[in-house]
Parts: sequence; C-alpha cells; structure tokens
Amino acid sequence: MGKDQFIGTWKLVSAEAVRANGDVVKPLGDDPKGVIMYDTHGNMSAQLFRADRRDFASDDRAAASDSEIRAAFLSFTAYYGTFSVNDDEGVVTHHVEGSLLPNWVGGDQHRNFKLDGDRLTLTPPPREVDGQQQVSSLVWQRVR
Repeated sequence: MGKDQFIGTWKLVSAEAVRANGDVVKPLGDDPKGVIMYDTHGNMSAQLFRADRRDFASDDRAAASDSEIRAAFLSFTAYYGTFSVNDDEGVVTHHVEGSLLPNWVGGDQHRNFKLDGDRLTLTPPPREVDGQQQVSSLVWQRVR
C-alpha cells in the first residue's frame, strides 16, 4: 500500500499519552485541534494545538510577555518535510525540514501507524516528559 494510503488531509480527533505510572494525560487538552497533510509528491505538514489557547494582550507578537510566549509555544507544534512508509514495520517516517522545535530540523520523526478505514492512529516512540516515560497516541480522521 505504501504512501498512497496516507495521501490527503487528516483532522486531529484525539491526542493522549499514557505515563509509566498509568496516568492518562491530554497534552493538547480535551479538545485538541490539528491537521496533518500528505501529498502525492511525498511532502507532509502537521500543525497541532490546544483549542483553549489564550490570546496575547496585543496583536504585536514582539510585545508579548515571556509568559505569553511560553504558553503559546507549549500549546502548539508544527513541522513539515517529506515522508516515507515502511508497511512491513507499520512505520511512517516524517523527514523534518522545518519545525517550531529547532531540535527536530534535519531529523526523522518515526510514528507507528494503524489505519482503520478513514481513521489513522500515529504513535511516536516512548519519550520522557516531566521525568516520566510516556507513550502518546494521536488519532486522525480523513477529511472528505
């Protein structure tokens, strides 16, 4: 099936993480927003954010306070690049060309995937957050 199964636009339905202690957290809140797009040329782009993000006091982003900037940064992620698919391993790899998180630029983001009709579940490798290992799961719905 390869890349063709990913082609299109997908809307974020849920974003959850399970910590090592069994706690379930929702890093993007109860109503996460986002879109991920894959095209026929092998390009991809993803934007995810909390629906309850607060506005800055001013429309001038250079006038934003440090706390406003921190809150905005922690409630949004975006990156783009190309992608490849390994069906045998059930992994899609995002080859990051640009990202809000500078550490991702030039690297690969691997996601285990499960495709069930028009639902796509992406699961990144476990990572440490706030001193605890956690496994995230993002569910996407194909936009028709």
